[in-house]
Amino acid sequence: MTYDVIVLGIGGMGSATVYELAKRGRTVLGLEQFNIAHEFGSSHGISRIIRLAYAEDPRYVPLLRRAYQRWREIETLANERLLFITGGVDGGPESGAIVQGSLRSCKEHALPHELLSATELRRRFPAFHFSKGMVAVYQPDAGFLLSERAIIAYVMAAQALGAEIHACERVRSWEVERGRVLVRTDRASYQARSLVITAGSWAAKLVPLLRKPRLAVPERQVVIWTQPRRPEYFRFGALPIFNMDAAEGKNINHYYGLPIYGYPGFKFGKYHHFEEEVDPDRMDRESHRRDENLLRPAIRKYFPDADGPTMALKTCLFTNSPDEHFVVDLHPDFPNVAVAAGFSGHGFKFASVMGEILADLALDGGSARFDLGLFSLTRSRKSIR
Repeated sequence: MTYDVIVLGIGGMGSATVYELAKRGRTVLGLEQFNIAHEFGSSHGISRIIRLAYAEDPRYVPLLRRAYQRWREIETLANERLLFITGGVDGGPESGAIVQGSLRSCKEHALPHELLSATELRRRFPAFHFSKGMVAVYQPDAGFLLSERAIIAYVMAAQALGAEIHACERVRSWEVERGRVLVRTDRASYQARSLVITAGSWAAKLVPLLRKPRLAVPERQVVIWTQPRRPEYFRFGALPIFNMDAAEGKNINHYYGLPIYGYPGFKFGKYHHFEEEVDPDRMDRESHRRDENLLRPAIRKYFPDADGPTMALKTCLFTNSPDEHFVVDLHPDFPNVAVAAGFSGHGFKFASVMGEILADLALDGGSARFDLGLFSLTRSRKSIR
């Protein structure tokens, strides 16, 4: 059998893509080397942030508007709540990248928002203890997604439409012969008219052009959950998700966090943690005291009422491009192969809309819905020269 499309990697992006292709009536095979909703990549655990006032670049906002719509659609289909609105805080020095970037997105796209001083922020949300000189952009549409449940919802919806999905099957190689894609795994070989590669931290192992220049670099990340001393400040409904810059010595550190939900603790992390580049097949997946020691000082300083016992420390993977924008494009040598990589650590929220975009690329060779120039392979190559 020759499939219309094969999708490699059934995490956030891959599961949504398989669903979208099946929804369009195409024969599709999804291949995943681990279990469905596994703990070895970038999408495991309970929750991931979603926010509309996008400090990274205003060009993300149209994608986010569509992403919110598509998340609500899969919720309805799965009869399960996956998107929770909490409001969101983008905080830091008023002249800093996060605050100014968030304000720019709000102004360019007419998003409702408020600019709050540190005092005003704490009066409204007592969990925050921002330093003098820090401010916050509050945007009411932010929240979080149930990441593993979302992957499962997409997989089940795709299966109901006839998609074939194989877990615990590792891809060994792929090639294009006479315009057809041949994929070899540790179990069998398969053919398709098109291929979509959404392999997360394994993308560069499957797509050599991502290695030089380094367009998809895996990085070890650790997140902590703490039991708050004042849980009423950190429960769902009391605490917005947040994304913040903090000037600490000569460094600007970037932190994020979510309210208590589905696990007995306040979730807190530091972007790029120890900046440890890793091989995803060999990385240290255990968490250590030094990981906690990196995170605790910021909790004590900015969220002192959360500085209770540790409930969990968990590792995951980021996969970074040089400018931290995504890589979403057709392979320059094979127009029937779409590549999507470099989504961590801010990509999961886009999975619902990326399913549409990657289906467009696989079937039509492009996307008429969105300008993907920000994510092109050509852009990524130029950005690190």
